[in-house]
Amino acid sequence: MGFRAPSPEVLWRPSSEQVAASRMAAFRRWLRSERGVDLADYRALWEWSVSDLRGFWGAVADFFDVGFHDRADRVLTTEVMPGAEWFPGATLNYAEHALRGGPGKGEDDLAVIFEREDGRTEEITYGELRSRVAAARAALVDLGVRTGDRVAALAPNCPETLVAFLAAASLGATWSSCSPDFGARAVADRFVQIEPKVLIAVDGYHYGGRAFDVRPAVDQLREAMPVATVLIDYLGEGATLSGALSWDDLLAQHRGAPLEFDAVPFDHPLWVLYSSGTTGLPKGIVHGHGGIVLEHLKAIGLHCDLGPGDRFTWFTTTGWMMWNFLVGGLLNGTALVLFDGSPGRPSQSVLWELAARTRVNFFGTSAPYVQSCFKRGLRPKDDFDLSALRAVGSTGAPLSTDGFRWIADAVGEDVQIASISGGTDVCTAFVGPSPDVPVWLGEISCPMLGAAVAAYDEHGAELHDEVGELVLTRPMPTMPVFFWNDPDGSRLREAYFDVFPGVWRHGDWVRITDRGSLVIYGRSDSTLNRGGIRMGTAEFYRVVEGFDEIADSLVIDTSGPGRTDDELLCFLVLAEGASLADVEPRLAAALRSELSPRHVPNRFIAVDEVPRTLNGKKLEVPVKKILTGTPPERAVSRDALGNPAALDSFVQLRGHLDD
Repeated sequence: MGFRAPSPEVLWRPSSEQVAASRMAAFRRWLRSERGVDLADYRALWEWSVSDLRGFWGAVADFFDVGFHDRADRVLTTEVMPGAEWFPGATLNYAEHALRGGPGKGEDDLAVIFEREDGRTEEITYGELRSRVAAARAALVDLGVRTGDRVAALAPNCPETLVAFLAAASLGATWSSCSPDFGARAVADRFVQIEPKVLIAVDGYHYGGRAFDVRPAVDQLREAMPVATVLIDYLGEGATLSGALSWDDLLAQHRGAPLEFDAVPFDHPLWVLYSSGTTGLPKGIVHGHGGIVLEHLKAIGLHCDLGPGDRFTWFTTTGWMMWNFLVGGLLNGTALVLFDGSPGRPSQSVLWELAARTRVNFFGTSAPYVQSCFKRGLRPKDDFDLSALRAVGSTGAPLSTDGFRWIADAVGEDVQIASISGGTDVCTAFVGPSPDVPVWLGEISCPMLGAAVAAYDEHGAELHDEVGELVLTRPMPTMPVFFWNDPDGSRLREAYFDVFPGVWRHGDWVRITDRGSLVIYGRSDSTLNRGGIRMGTAEFYRVVEGFDEIADSLVIDTSGPGRTDDELLCFLVLAEGASLADVEPRLAAALRSELSPRHVPNRFIAVDEVPRTLNGKKLEVPVKKILTGTPPERAVSRDALGNPAALDSFVQLRGHLDD
């Protein structure tokens, strides 16, 4: 794209005292004393981390005292992608690390704080968490679960889910979870393909002031995959399900069981996460015990600067990889704050109130949530005591400049804005914060340690301060061990390595500034290419959704090879009382001046809703396919959508375009 942006405003800069007290600085001091590696600042540390992969990842394992049962003779065999083999011969267990403990590693140290929308609360110490995991592990063994078997859960972000996951991991069984608000077909598309030995499910869940019964969906799921079923009485009404075992009874029966951990190879499957599944079955993405332990120790312990005595929360469901990331706080001895329910009930401030009440140090959420708080004019720092809060994390979509400014102004100028970007593919972020790097308006602070991030043009040439494809030029331990049901690895290679052989292409547009900070512009496969000027959709949304009259939007560029009827279409969800006729001229003027005349849409079209995946991402590529002639059933699986009825407007429009 060829432009150079002026240096933006610095919104947050750590003091020298904050830097010196950070775990990142402690890691650099440790490297100097234990490894003889003297690195002056974060930039030097990152450059070393991606140039000496063996030295860096070996240092992470030693600095965090990773408890190997058998040690590897090497950190990395061959530096290739795909196929890099990390810590060959090493054995360990994720759950063993997660349950090591907090400040004094005592039984009474706090491990979990839980709050539910309807008022249910619970605090769990490490001693109690260990006891519950031991009982759940023994129950799974009685149900026939062994190393390598799969345990699936249809359950929310609650202590029971956490206990079940750690119990499965302690056995070397492979975990997989879906949020209970997923439809039965969407859950089946995920779980049937992995053939679980046991299904753990709640009887229902609370959201938006209502209780929802999940048991009919569980019955449908059991018809698709006959499996031993354990029912959690989550609504507290004594619900039962024919043929299902009681979670409470199983834990009571096995109370007092010893806590044990099966040592497994470094790359032994820990869990299966899923692609969005907008077309075809969702891809099952498998990560290993060792890679996740190392990556989450690094990302949460160093980049998020969390450790013993801290409190960590992220607003997420169990169907989003951020749940798996949040749970990684336990690896660092950090107490988790789990919340289950609507972020808008009883008010939009409920999560900020939770953060204040529980003295959260790192509060994570999504960019759309930040945007909604900004649009509603919330000022959490005026309403709540957020003195414990050090950082606000944001992901799921690029954070707008308005979002950055709102956090700095309404949450706190001393609060670090930790915008991150990565993906389910690696269950972490490639780019994000560091406690010793400033935050610039609209920019992600830095590439994360061990992530060899670069921007490539279409020919594979590296770009500097220009927008290009986000790539990784060197392997990371959390790259997928394999895809489920992909015996020859062809689907995995097609997903990441077909465009630039031997280089991971992630599918995002990125610009890496001369400062080392980054800007993500959205998915590269939904780029707006108007008159040869390419632009990410995130830039478009920053302008359009900055208008109070616009509640949501979707932009689609129908151009493509051989097409002569291409249009740029902007679909708008109008705020209550807003008129398309009133806002359209101002929108067009703003897009013309802030982006370019070529990026003024041919048409603005009002719709009731923007279709989104189950994890809340806008459905840009499938909608483009529908509007350019692909039959809807081939363009998208409605069961992969959080609001499938929202697609109807676009299918009908395609019919009008054909007329």
